Amino acid sequence: MSNRRRALWSGAALALVMSFAATAASAETLADAIALAYETNPTLQAQRANQRGLDETYVQARTAYRLNVDVGLTTTYTDSSFGGDSTSQGLSVSATQPVWTGGRATRGVDAARADVRQGRENLRAVEAQILASVIQAYVDVRRDTEALRINQANVAVLQRQLDEASARFEVGEITRTDVAQAEARLAASQASLAASQAQLSVSRAAYTAVVGQAPADLEPEPALANLPASFEEALGIAERENANIRAAQAGEEASRARVAQARAQYNPSLNLSATYSTSDRIADFASNFTDNDTAVARATVSIPIFTGGLTSSRVRQAIERDNAALMNIEAARRDVLRLVSQNWATVLSARAALSANEEQVRAAQIAAEGVRQEAQVGLRTTLDVLNAELELRNAQLSLIGSRRDQYVAQALLLSAMGKLEAANLVGVGPADNQIELYDPRTNFNRVKNKGSVPVLEQAVEAIDHLGAPSGNHRTNDQDAPIDTNLETIATNPQAQPIPQP
Repeated sequence: MSNRRRALWSGAALALVMSFAATAASAETLADAIALAYETNPTLQAQRANQRGLDETYVQARTAYRLNVDVGLTTTYTDSSFGGDSTSQGLSVSATQPVWTGGRATRGVDAARADVRQGRENLRAVEAQILASVIQAYVDVRRDTEALRINQANVAVLQRQLDEASARFEVGEITRTDVAQAEARLAASQASLAASQAQLSVSRAAYTAVVGQAPADLEPEPALANLPASFEEALGIAERENANIRAAQAGEEASRARVAQARAQYNPSLNLSATYSTSDRIADFASNFTDNDTAVARATVSIPIFTGGLTSSRVRQAIERDNAALMNIEAARRDVLRLVSQNWATVLSARAALSANEEQVRAAQIAAEGVRQEAQVGLRTTLDVLNAELELRNAQLSLIGSRRDQYVAQALLLSAMGKLEAANLVGVGPADNQIELYDPRTNFNRVKNKGSVPVLEQAVEAIDHLGAPSGNHRTNDQDAPIDTNLETIATNPQAQPIPQP
């Protein structure tokens, strides 16, 4: 690599570090980090853009009700050996107004409407995923920062222990073995310190990637709201509000509408059309002009008679796709059951571990202090002191790990329930440190009537509803929902309330 290129890379890296350092102070709380990610995360922004694009499919579906007007202009030059040269010009204007599409337009609009609802739920799912990633990155940085502090303190303690051991060895109170033991533990602690520094760098990079800027000194995370009191409550809320279940339900509704749309191909359709055309022909060697003006109005009824099995095939295809969509609902329910059960069990496990680790740290602190004092009067060996310090450090690391695990499990449980939303985590409004929520309905309401002539469109829509086919294709037994109640297939693994921090 040339010196010039190396200098450019070094300058770019330095600028990036300085930009992170300059902006890091603005995200010192979890609410700040969530607000920044909510407004700038590229994955979330891309999903919002996809949803705005999906809104346009509803507008496109409604054009099946609307008037279409085409204008054509032609100019023709003819070179004839017998009749001389001539030039003709023509203008045509045609307009077509659907009156009844046999229900095709109606069911197409129904499908597009359901697609938009499915897209909104997918957007909710992506939002929950991003917020969970922010929370995990936040608590990971806090955990690893505390782990680094513990390891730094441990290195300092073991360095003092080595110094004391060396001094006692010099006066003959202990053996060379004791000094070697202290040296080995110090080296192991230094290796753990290096590993904790690397882990903190990894966690800070993950935080920067999801939030958009490097973390500063992060404040303690607040208690999460909307935690359920029981396993059954968590399941009930999840079935009603989980974004993936609701997206699957909207997807099945859209596929059912497309079954009806395919069946509508059997129905006749009625269109009104009008055409006006005019043309002028000019002969170069004969001074004569020919004008042609024509106006035509039509009412066209189209009745499908035989399509070679195409319509029947499309109906069967739509039915099977709807069957698959129905199974997707059940798959989403089962996955939600798994997630709720898994995260509920993790919360309970982390709670128990947290309580045990707090007691372990308390006892280890007392033990370490006692062993140090006993060693000074010759009642304990150097190895006893080193083991006590190791147990204390491990207990402290386990404690911060269990705190992190409990908080992340609570966030993931809320995500599975459909409750991990920015409105529940960050203040909403114009005040400082609050955000303006993104509402996908705003764009939909803005574009849904673009190009519409309301009175005419509403009249055609009302007519097209007449005789529109149904998308139902199941027997009574098939109509019964499959395990609609998650509690009927759930085994309650300790119905204990989640502890509130």
